[in-house]
Amino acid sequence: MTDTRMEITAELVRDLLRGQHPDLADHPVRLGARGWDNQLWRLGDDLAVRLPWATRSADALLRKEHAWLPALAPRLPLPVPVPQRLSEPSERFPRPWIVTTWVPGAPADRAPVTRGAEAADVLAGFLTALHRPAPEAAPVDGRSGRGGPLADLAEQFTEQLTSATELRLASDPDAVRAVWEDAVDAPAWPGPALWLHGDLHPANVLTADGTFCGVIDFGDLCAGDPACDLAAPWILLPDGAFGRFHDAYEPTADDATLRRARGWAVLRALSGILIGEAGIHGRPGGKPTWGPPAHTALRRLIATAR
Repeated sequence: MTDTRMEITAELVRDLLRGQHPDLADHPVRLGARGWDNQLWRLGDDLAVRLPWATRSADALLRKEHAWLPALAPRLPLPVPVPQRLSEPSERFPRPWIVTTWVPGAPADRAPVTRGAEAADVLAGFLTALHRPAPEAAPVDGRSGRGGPLADLAEQFTEQLTSATELRLASDPDAVRAVWEDAVDAPAWPGPALWLHGDLHPANVLTADGTFCGVIDFGDLCAGDPACDLAAPWILLPDGAFGRFHDAYEPTADDATLRRARGWAVLRALSGILIGEAGIHGRPGGKPTWGPPAHTALRRLIATAR
């Protein structure tokens, strides 16, 4: 988090709508969520307003979603927040913001999957549909290296593992390091750059009735190695559903891709553990609900090293 000084209220959202989208200004407005990059405000029953508030990079992420997601959304088998209107900065609010469709459901960090087999099939179907060759003009994630070589993130891994170890949050750091090193040593992705969500952690995947019902926050949408997204089953699915996911995902991932996916899962798990710990202690940017699924994922990953 970099700057949360800007106060966003329902009245501000209504004023912004009156200025740029007056036909929507009479819809009821209520807070939906405060995310890492954006605040989400419900707009009536079917729409939402997303406004950047906490990171400097959020502006570019919103513009990227508006540019690319409307063309991708129709082929995806789960509901996603499709941008409807892009709103430009103004004196009232000096940053761009968007109006999107509303996706109902509860974040998986608050309502975990309970129907593992069905959820594995749903997640596999979503990623099979998304992971298609991207055009040359597709964005590449220069912010966090998603979809690129894991070796480029070695410093991030070391810092996270060191922090988790010092806080006694990683029970077997040597095993964690072994999974990471095996992933880094795996052969690189030989195929074309594929479309990736890039940020499939439990707060960005929605559930209802024990299974997945939607995917949100495509700000890190990019093209690259699918192993980045194939880390998701480690942290999203309950025990016993991992193999079913890989049986359903097409085309079947080869051994090298699965090894790289474990490396991405290690990064995701360590990050979630540290964010969860910060949330427990009330520190800025902390989210206590991120800890449990991240600890579960790290336990599973350690077991593969042993």
